[in-house]
Order: sequence, then structure tokens, then C-alpha cells
Amino acid sequence: MIEIRHKSAIPFYGAAAVWLLYALIFPLYRLPDFLIFLAAGLAAHFALSKIFPGTTELVTAPVETGNEDINRLLREGETAVAEMARIRDAISEKDIKPKIDALIAVTDKIFKDVLDDPSDYRQIRRFADFYLPTTMKLLHAYERFGRTGAAGENIEGTLKRIDAALDQILESYDKQYDALFQNQALDIETDIAVLEQMLKKEGLTGSDFK
Repeated sequence: MIEIRHKSAIPFYGAAAVWLLYALIFPLYRLPDFLIFLAAGLAAHFALSKIFPGTTELVTAPVETGNEDINRLLREGETAVAEMARIRDAISEKDIKPKIDALIAVTDKIFKDVLDDPSDYRQIRRFADFYLPTTMKLLHAYERFGRTGAAGENIEGTLKRIDAALDQILESYDKQYDALFQNQALDIETDIAVLEQMLKKEGLTGSDFK
């Protein structure tokens, strides 16, 4: 996260107001007059800066991996997650919001897996090209149909079908995420088998690992 500081404009307006009033009330003939004039404005700016310090915004820093293909994939993931969050906030049906929250969470994990294991790039690229666009199309349709506010057989039926489809989509996304760990699981199994054989060869274990 990057912290961005937004300064308040009030201290600047306050200093300008003090200078204007001073110029209207007091003479500005001598050097001391101008020094007092300057000091009064700076003092007003300093005091108002303590009262109105401005705001601080935390923004997500863009991830740069050194690989443009992976960077592009991560940006696509960030865009998709942000759009899902926008749709979740835009719809009024409370029952579907938790499903979209779960969808956001697993989608974010799928894309960010490439940071831990770049060899999963092809799987995630396929997910982004074939599965994600249809999901986004359904979410946009749900938002559009729900926004009409009209009650009708076609509208209500479509909303129910999309709602039911999200359950299946979420289940498939969870499987997609789990599949990304297949290679790592095989590597761990191989490491365990090798370690077991080494221990048995040295006579340090009497049974296989369970």
C-alpha cells in the first residue's frame, strides 16, 4: 500500500485572507510593515494547517514483476476484482452480495497465485480468457436487470437463473484455485518419498510416513 497525502486548501485561503485584511487595515510603506505582513500570513497558514491537516489515502501499489505478460495478467485481475466490487455495491439484493464477495476473494487469489508460482501463468491466462468474461457478463446482466426495478416473469426468471449459476461458478472457481497447487502437491509428495527412503536407508525409521 502507498500512502498519499492530500493537503487541505483551507490554510492557503486563510493566509490569503489575512494578507488581504492586513493590506486593507495597515499601511505597507516600510520594510518592517512588509515583514509583519508576511509573518501574519505565514502564522495563519501554520495555525490552520494544524487544524485542517488534510486527508491521507491508501492506494494499492501496482505490482511489477519484470515480466510484461505477468504484469498484464495481474492488471486484468485487478480490473476484474474492482468491477466485481462495484457491481456488488450497486445491486440491492442482499442475498447475492455474499456470493459476489466470495467470488471476489477467490478471483483475487487465482490471479495473485502467479506471483508465488509463475509456472501457473498458462492456467491463469486460460482462466482469464475463457471463464472470467462469461462470469462478468452474467454479473453485468444481473446488475442491469435488477436496476430496472420492474417485476416480470422474464426479469425475475433471469435473475434467479443467474443467482443459481453463481453457485456453480463459485464452486468451479474454487476448483480452479485448488488445481493451481497440483504441481506443488506432487513436488511435496516426491520430497516426502525421497526423505522416507533416506531415513529407511540410514535405519532411522521403522515404518513409512503416513
